[in-house]
Amino acid sequence: MIRSSLSKRRSGRVLAAAGAVVAAALVLAGCSSSSPSSSSSSASSSEGAFPVSITTGLGTTTIDSAPKRVVALGWGDAETALELGVQPVGASDWLAFGGDGVGPWLKGAYKKSPKIIKTLEPSYEDILKLKPDLILDVKSSGDKDRYDKLSAIAPTVAIPKGGENYLTSTTQQVDMISKALGKESEGKKLLSDLDDSYAAARKAHPEFKGKTAAIGAYTSEGFGVYASRDSRATFMQNLGFTIPSAIDKAAGKEFSVSLSNENLDLLDADLTVVLPIYVDASKATADPLFQKVPSVEAGHSIVVDDADVSNAFSLGTTAAIEWALKRLPDEFASKLG
Repeated sequence: MIRSSLSKRRSGRVLAAAGAVVAAALVLAGCSSSSPSSSSSSASSSEGAFPVSITTGLGTTTIDSAPKRVVALGWGDAETALELGVQPVGASDWLAFGGDGVGPWLKGAYKKSPKIIKTLEPSYEDILKLKPDLILDVKSSGDKDRYDKLSAIAPTVAIPKGGENYLTSTTQQVDMISKALGKESEGKKLLSDLDDSYAAARKAHPEFKGKTAAIGAYTSEGFGVYASRDSRATFMQNLGFTIPSAIDKAAGKEFSVSLSNENLDLLDADLTVVLPIYVDASKATADPLFQKVPSVEAGHSIVVDDADVSNAFSLGTTAAIEWALKRLPDEFASKLG
């Protein structure tokens, strides 16, 4: 995950304990019955009936009334809220976009910039100061300590069951967040439109059906490859590709596999796509062992050199996926041969 996409699995570690002053403040916040003030960056009026209860992988969260001050911390949670017509007062910028912390596909979506909250180790003091009435941490590590601290501040929608280590799917993310915000009809429309876009891409490229695809990453530490449960691999599967079973076998319960010189051939497939992360694409392309991977040697590979395209591919929100679908399928087709 960016900071580094491959560093996501490390984010499951228990967060360092907060200081005594912060911990006391969180307990007091959890006991407070005062209503948070409204803001120009608050959530828009909600259509849904409240209260609503949402079952997560860390417990059931009840939201008594339409949220007015939302803090979105999970990978892509803020973008999902924005797409549903709700403007978070605080958000995490996982891909280091800068500014409002969203990609170019949502440029100008905020009327008032949110407070940017750190990703792996958020400042609970900063979150507390925002006086949220809802916290979204839907695509996250699933760390219990993190969840307990956030829940002491405000009702927190955590990962779905089985969504640990950032494995929450796009559908789960939209479903849970739209329910929490009282925007279920809008959420269904986002997913329906995305299904239509995937269907159009499959119709335009029937040659994708049944072909294998390996989605890799390249960092300063070397290569890695994503398992079929990861959103990047899901993108390819929704186009008709399949992910080689050897990748999932090597990944086990993880979302990715770090590759050594000995198992670099896990990148071999009918199509190999590599996303450079904080390194120049040319370094991946020039790697002599990468050049010996059969699919790369045969010219059936792409090292994505456009950061916006790579980020859209990685983020997994409906807006980012729609943006990527306008740019990537034709390039994939050109490399299948």
